[in-house]
Amino acid sequence: MPPPETAPDLQQLENELRRLEIEYNMYFAGARAKPPWETRARVEALVKRYDRMPMINTADRFRFSTLQQRFAALLDLWERAMKAREEGRPLPFGPGGAGGAGRAGGTGEAGRTETAPDQERVLHVTTISDPVREIEKVERLYEALARTRTDLGERTVPFHKFADVIRRQVAELHESGSPQVAFRASLKDGKVHLTARPLRGTHKGS
Repeated sequence: MPPPETAPDLQQLENELRRLEIEYNMYFAGARAKPPWETRARVEALVKRYDRMPMINTADRFRFSTLQQRFAALLDLWERAMKAREEGRPLPFGPGGAGGAGRAGGTGEAGRTETAPDQERVLHVTTISDPVREIEKVERLYEALARTRTDLGERTVPFHKFADVIRRQVAELHESGSPQVAFRASLKDGKVHLTARPLRGTHKGS
């Protein structure tokens, strides 16, 4: 009997774990009303399933072990954060969220901190050509904006409405001949700004 095909399943586990991190960060930033229990249950089920599955391929075993250890570490971090939140103490991962980047500076796709000379703070920069296929890019952009608006005491829009705005902007700029759209989230003069522009052509503000 041939060994099971584990690579696609491990990719699914990696994708689900990444989504879980994003959703937990959104929850602790105030952009979600409840913890992502459903996504967490899916990840836990996948981890338990593949932990019982024999993996002949050494690379698969190492990859799964890495994902399993990361999930365990994140679970511990999130549980401590939940307890700290209930007791009114500072969160254990600081203001930047469980994903890593802090709020003192902005992050681009490569995680670089950017601060413009005019004190404008770049929160996030990304390029999107297909919002449906690149939903994780849309989620990271939303998370950066939602986190900052929460810091400022502003209300955040629901994710589905934000995603629809992104979809419409991309579609509009596609019609003008731009295959990719660059989105830039920034903070200036105490206000959050989101701009979209084609990689070739004139700038378009949102």
